[in-house]
Amino acid sequence: MTAPGTAPPTAEPRPGCPKHMVFGPCGGVEADGRCEVDDRRCVFLDNPHPPAASRVSPTTLTPAAAAMRELMARRQVVVADFPARAMDLASSARCAGLLAGTVDAVLVGDAPTARVQFPPAFRASLIIAEGLPVWAGLNCRDRNRVALEGELAALAAVGVSGVHCVTGDHTTIGNRPDATPVFDLDSTRLAGLASAAGHLVSVAESPASPPIDGRAARLVEKERAGATVVFVNHCGDADRVATFLDRHRAAGGAAAPIACVPLVVDAGSADLLRSFTSLVLPPGYLQGISSATDPFRAGVDATVALAERMLAVPGVRGVDLSGGPAPGAEETFAQAIVDVAARLR
Repeated sequence: MTAPGTAPPTAEPRPGCPKHMVFGPCGGVEADGRCEVDDRRCVFLDNPHPPAASRVSPTTLTPAAAAMRELMARRQVVVADFPARAMDLASSARCAGLLAGTVDAVLVGDAPTARVQFPPAFRASLIIAEGLPVWAGLNCRDRNRVALEGELAALAAVGVSGVHCVTGDHTTIGNRPDATPVFDLDSTRLAGLASAAGHLVSVAESPASPPIDGRAARLVEKERAGATVVFVNHCGDADRVATFLDRHRAAGGAAAPIACVPLVVDAGSADLLRSFTSLVLPPGYLQGISSATDPFRAGVDATVALAERMLAVPGVRGVDLSGGPAPGAEETFAQAIVDVAARLR
């Protein structure tokens, strides 16, 4: 018998996919169809139809997850990528203290430039202890399914508001190419495990990555597996998000969208954002900030303006202030988040 949310027993990873994905493609497909790992063509593009995801039965949410779902039903939310330095207790406490009471939650994942992090549940516990709700990122790159199940149990115990299930960038991207990639699961199958553990489950979708016409249907498969929230990755301006959400609804999707909005306040944060795979920004976005007399203020203003356009798109339930600081600028970046959130409120 197939466990809730997992692929059927006959489902096998697609031959040739370096991430061993059953439910692909990932969000790292380049505009010309190349895999994020090397010059090979993504193996899902010419035959994009994966097996159907197993449908998950409704699960009783943890108290923190239920509270976040209720908040999102009441009003639009503001989430922000957590900017603290990796494996630095003092940085984590300072950034969490700055952000507590300003955003509805922080998305705590891992950037390609900081592969080694405290385990997700431990990081979440540190931040929650400072009074800041956590939307925990969990990737399939670094852990097999047993380790992922353990993290999901621990994340429920510490009281995270949501779990963001991603397949994860390959280890050849970033600063630890020496690490062996795991990819025992992919984001769709991980979403099923997270839902069964009582979490409010989010996934990512990249509307600007090939196959553009198939992204909405792929998101619906993630919903079948248990996802109820989608973080819409950077795909340009608000009109691009609106087009994708129209396709999503036409495909039968119902996941609540949170639109990612780039936050850039200096050269270091611009460089970090450029490291994101399949990044598409509004025309002139980075140039307008970098050429300004005061890049910090220009970056805050640009983020607020774009976030307001995203929040005006029908169906959008929130925004994620996305990006991160240069090393040593973590608290400055946290202050930028505070300034943006205050204006959006």
